[in-house]
Amino acid sequence: MDLGLRGRAAIVEASSEGIGKAIAFALAREGSDLLICARRPGPLDETAEVIRTATGVRVAAVAADVTDEHAAKDLVARALSEYGRLDICVTNAGGPPSKSFSDASAEDWRRAVDLNLLSVVWLAREALPVMQRAGWGRFITLTSVSVKQPLSGLILSNSVRTAVNGLVRSLCNEYGATGVTVNNVCPGFTATERLRELAGKLGPGAEQGWLERIPARRLATPEEVGDLVAFLCSERAAYINGESIAIDGGLAQAYR
Repeated sequence: MDLGLRGRAAIVEASSEGIGKAIAFALAREGSDLLICARRPGPLDETAEVIRTATGVRVAAVAADVTDEHAAKDLVARALSEYGRLDICVTNAGGPPSKSFSDASAEDWRRAVDLNLLSVVWLAREALPVMQRAGWGRFITLTSVSVKQPLSGLILSNSVRTAVNGLVRSLCNEYGATGVTVNNVCPGFTATERLRELAGKLGPGAEQGWLERIPARRLATPEEVGDLVAFLCSERAAYINGESIAIDGGLAQAYR
């Protein structure tokens, strides 16, 4: 299936590893040029070179902190400078730490809002007007299945990521008539380094407990999430807008 993404230009945040890297690869395989970013320049540059070699697309790599509103402005300006256009933005950031409500400090809440809500706001504020002027765009947020069904021990993620869900719906209402779609992808338990770290903190049996709750009885791969994002960025998904789409193997049981 031709997704119609050849020659498009995309920003993918937090894309040196894990789900972000898989999304960048999925878009590159469809022919999109990339601007990838992450905090650590070493792994980021390595990822950029791997994607260039594997796909032949142009890849610019920029070390950036997605919580910095000035960094968002610089990312969009760099994409326009490199490629003369910006068609796709994928917001992505690591989740806040595992905490219960009684354990979460005021600073934990502030950091979670900066990381998982305001980072989306800053990039949307810079990217969406560019897409609106062009009459075409895809803005994708990466959150978590916790916006569909709260997960135990993740009070910060459950709360702050749900706010992104409301932002996505609101942005759809504001930009939907301009050829721009705004959607939210909500991964469930996915085989990444962060999930392995979380399993280690929760102790023996944590991963098996997750598997028993997932009807598919396995973790998602980052590549499966990347393929979903690539489809939502495509011409084939032009009428999907304002949605929060779970990719969780059936974990969230609420009607959706």
